[in-house]
Amino acid sequence: MSDSKQSPDVDVWDIVFRSRGGLRLAGEDRGDSAAPPIILLHGGGQTRAAWKATARHLAGAGWRAVALDQRGHGQSAWAPDHDYAIRRFAEDLLDVTAAFRQRPVVIGASLGGLAVMTAAAVAAEGGEAPFAGAILVDVTPRLRQEGVEEVLSFMAADLEHGFTDLEEAADAVARYLPHRPRPRDLAGLAKNLRRDGDGRLRWHWDPAFVEGPGNIQSSLEEPSLDAAARCLTMPTLLVRGRLSTLVTEEEAEHFLGLVPHARLVDVSNAGHMVAGDRNDVFTRAILAFLAEAFGPVAA
Repeated sequence: MSDSKQSPDVDVWDIVFRSRGGLRLAGEDRGDSAAPPIILLHGGGQTRAAWKATARHLAGAGWRAVALDQRGHGQSAWAPDHDYAIRRFAEDLLDVTAAFRQRPVVIGASLGGLAVMTAAAVAAEGGEAPFAGAILVDVTPRLRQEGVEEVLSFMAADLEHGFTDLEEAADAVARYLPHRPRPRDLAGLAKNLRRDGDGRLRWHWDPAFVEGPGNIQSSLEEPSLDAAARCLTMPTLLVRGRLSTLVTEEEAEHFLGLVPHARLVDVSNAGHMVAGDRNDVFTRAILAFLAEAFGPVAA
C-alpha cells in the first residue's frame, strides 16, 4: 500500500508505503508513474538521499525511480520491537514491491543488497520471482570481516555524544573516507543527521540498528546468504568498488560462482560507497546494464 504527494522539488514526489506490520516506509518517487519502476535501497546508516543523482538520471532515461528510506532510517519509522534482522528488511522490500503493477528492478547498496538477496529467497519459497532485475552495490553473501567491523565501528563511534554541528560531523566522515574530497557544501550531509532534544546532531537512524538485540550484526552471522544469492535468477549486476574493504576480488568471484549469469563491474577509485565516490561512473554502468537487459525505455 502506498500514497504520495508532490514535494517542493517539482521533479520529486514524496511517497509512503506500509509494511505488513504497518511500519511507515518513506520514499521519493521520480519519473512517470506508468514507466517501468526501479526501487533503490541505501546502505546501513544512510538515507534515500544517497541516490539523488542516480535517481535523476534514471528518471531522465525513462524509468520510474523510487528511492526508499529503509526501516529505522531517514523519514521511515523505527521498528518498535527493535528488529533489524535482514529478513525484516527483505519483507519490507517485498511489501513495497507488491504496490507496483509491474515487477521492479531493484538496486541495493550494502544493507540494501542483503535485503534484495534475502527477499529473492523469501519469494522463492512461494515459487515467485519478485524482481525484473537486481543490481547489488558492493555487497555479496560473503563480506570481509575486517571491512564489516570498520563500517560498524564508524557507525557506533558517535552514537552517544553526537556532533555539535555539521562541520564536526563532516570531520568524522573525512576521517572515515580519506580517499574522498571533503565537500564544501554540507547540505547533503545534513540530510543524514537529525537534531535531538539535547541539541546535538546524530545520524538519522535508530541506534538499535547496531546496538539492539535484533541488530544487523547478528544477521550477518547467518549462513543462509549463499543460498539466497542463488535465488537471483533474474538479470543481475554486481558493482564493486576497487578500493572496497568489504568486497574484494575473492568475494566477487565467490558471488559469480553462485550467480553465474551475473555481470560484474569494477569501479576504480571507489570504496564501499561506490555511488557516492564515483557517481558518474556508477550511473553509466547501471544504465548500460539496464539497456542491455531490458532494451530502450521511452524517456
